[in-house]
Amino acid sequence: MNYGICSMSVVPIRFGSSDTSEMVSQLLFGEVYEVISKKAKWIKIKCTLDGYEGWISKNQHTEITEAAHGRAKKSTDFSLELVMEAMATNFFIPILIGSTIPEYDGISFQLNGKKFTYSGQVINSKETTSTAELLTKVAKKYLYAPYLWGGRSPFGIDCSGFVQVVYKMLGFQLERDAKKQVNQGEVVNLINEAQPGDLAFFENTSKKIVHVGILLENQEIIHASGRVRIDKIDHQGIYNQELGTYTHKLRVIKRLLPS
Repeated sequence: MNYGICSMSVVPIRFGSSDTSEMVSQLLFGEVYEVISKKAKWIKIKCTLDGYEGWISKNQHTEITEAAHGRAKKSTDFSLELVMEAMATNFFIPILIGSTIPEYDGISFQLNGKKFTYSGQVINSKETTSTAELLTKVAKKYLYAPYLWGGRSPFGIDCSGFVQVVYKMLGFQLERDAKKQVNQGEVVNLINEAQPGDLAFFENTSKKIVHVGILLENQEIIHASGRVRIDKIDHQGIYNQELGTYTHKLRVIKRLLPS
């Protein structure tokens, strides 16, 4: 089994082995994966965080040993800066919010034998109490990030990618897509019983889960729809005050944070 780590700011994961194939997700700096198969210019990977599979360009692959993969997947340090550079001996790498900072000692970190200095704000999920207040604070850092199908960065993010990365920084491993995330957590029967930090899932006319967001106080929700935004929510769904209409039909609310 071969392994890899994302050594770039962000790497697109595509449905097929082509530059023109649909982007279905992204790797953020420091995230690791298994190599499933290889083609001339492409590598099929399985993301360690969520088991998601897809293709990345071979020239964006950084191979690591099984031991290095084992250490990196246990990393609990994540960047809280929207963008902050990591400095090596003779170059810089922009690190985006939600990126994993492997083998971090408070000043520097190691990646594939290279040492980087990093002075940005970091959250350690193992040393941090996962509260709704903290989750909300992290989520709001993404406000106005543009919607991008398959995106997981502040420069482009989709609804399930947004939820996944925010929860990742608090130590939770969520599935990549909303239709699978809905199977995680405990059901909240009524919206009046919901708490900030709960996940709200929404269905289309075919009863399929197609959207997810994070509940806030005062019957509001933060979610990625056009951009990361805050809207009102009630038992029917999300109400967009700018459009003056409901945009998403509520299906179920799930709780992952301790009550």
